[in-house]
Amino acid sequence: MKQEENIIVGISVGDLNGIGGEIILKTFKDERFLDFCTPVIFASAKAMTFFKSHFNSQINFNIINNISQLAHNKVNVLNCWNEPVKIDFGKEDIKIGAFAIKSLEAATKALKENDIHVLVTAPINKHNIQSEDFKFPGHTDYLAQELEGESLMFMITDTLRVGLLTDHVPVKDISTHITPELIEKKINTVYNSLKKDFNIQRPKIAVLGINPHTGDNGVIGSEDDDVLRPTLHKIKETGKLVYGPYAADSFFGSNNYKNFDAIIASYHDQGLIPFKTLSFGQGVNYTAGLNKVRTSPDHGTAYEIAGKGIADENSFKEAVFSAIKIYKNRTSYEQLTSNPLKKAPRKVHR
Repeated sequence: MKQEENIIVGISVGDLNGIGGEIILKTFKDERFLDFCTPVIFASAKAMTFFKSHFNSQINFNIINNISQLAHNKVNVLNCWNEPVKIDFGKEDIKIGAFAIKSLEAATKALKENDIHVLVTAPINKHNIQSEDFKFPGHTDYLAQELEGESLMFMITDTLRVGLLTDHVPVKDISTHITPELIEKKINTVYNSLKKDFNIQRPKIAVLGINPHTGDNGVIGSEDDDVLRPTLHKIKETGKLVYGPYAADSFFGSNNYKNFDAIIASYHDQGLIPFKTLSFGQGVNYTAGLNKVRTSPDHGTAYEIAGKGIADENSFKEAVFSAIKIYKNRTSYEQLTSNPLKKAPRKVHR
């Protein structure tokens, strides 16, 4: 691949007081990345130069003020602000949250305008980003508003994919959120993503129950029998390979998850606890269902180790790899399906 054909990877810098700057530098210190992607960090020259000095990085940045100045053989830093920033590792700071949002908004605008091909987001603090102008629980909700499609939090590795029926919902409200309409929508999003983004032609999907032991025939709740089972049965009748509901407590421990291309959990911790236990820091958070590709590492700002030079960059690195792979798969899928070969007319033998 010629460098001018590289996939342009936009990177929002996240919380500057967290580990985002460190894991970005550690990822792109390997110059082999520049053979197949062109990174653009949405931040400021001053902030990234501070990180470079603090972590003794040898990266040579290409500082730009406009995406047209991008260099394909460099790690680019696009100035989103010019004012100095006081970086105080490990501290929650509303001013730092404002810079994280500046970075995210600039990167999202570039993504919408096709100036970058994919977006990889470094971790933010969901508390200090809140303001009168930004009232979203996190990246996913913001991107769902800005981009087209139905978003779904999809946690992925090479061998495990976990989606959620409900994500940032209080436990006491979970059952009221899970409706037949929601179940169908989320399963369709996962199914279509597996086909388009992961090149799986006949996806097999497992769905975990809402209640312990999927309700034990109504003894521990009726939602599985009244809502989940009938909806899954209806979806199966369309030809989709959808199975469940499975009791969540034994599903992963029995290795049953290995029999499926994706697992859909009913709520956040039901899916993310086993995922993060099994992925060993290699997991990626992918926002499936949107018209653009966005990934992130499966961890947060890690204030407790910020600035110490000991952060593990592997999840962020996997997020970059995954974004590129998904983009390529999706592009190939769209090319194949947008120009189907016309069937040749049958010859009539006389």
